[in-house]
Amino acid sequence: MRIAIGSDHAGFELKQELMKFLEQKGYSVEDHGTHSLESCDYPVYGKMVAQAVVSGMSDLGLLICGTGVGISLAANKVSGIRAVVCSEPYTALMSRQHNNTNVLALGARVVGVDVAKMIVETWLNASFLEGRHAQRVAMIENDIVGGVK
Repeated sequence: MRIAIGSDHAGFELKQELMKFLEQKGYSVEDHGTHSLESCDYPVYGKMVAQAVVSGMSDLGLLICGTGVGISLAANKVSGIRAVVCSEPYTALMSRQHNNTNVLALGARVVGVDVAKMIVETWLNASFLEGRHAQRVAMIENDIVGGVK
């Protein structure tokens, strides 16, 4: 499995830790930056990772900023991306099983390294349950809620 990863300066150190963790687990990791602690703009990295996922260059994406919120908002602007911010493993599990999320966002100022690893591992090991959930994901993808576009 190929994972695109990106962060801003606030998420840089956690990104480095998670890259090592993922590579030790046998994942192929493509680092889309940032590559330092120097202040930078999270939307750039959110978009790059999202584009890697929708293009098929990567199977899934992992994003990190201070809270996970801003970078996930940037990723969700890319059509076909379903990014979720998680601060604990249960939401990560449900997001994959029910919402077929393809990008996980974490807040480096919210979760520690060990919790981040648990969240990532839970998310990666979960799979979409389809069934009734497929219709709901299709509604999101097609921008149809309650039959109104």
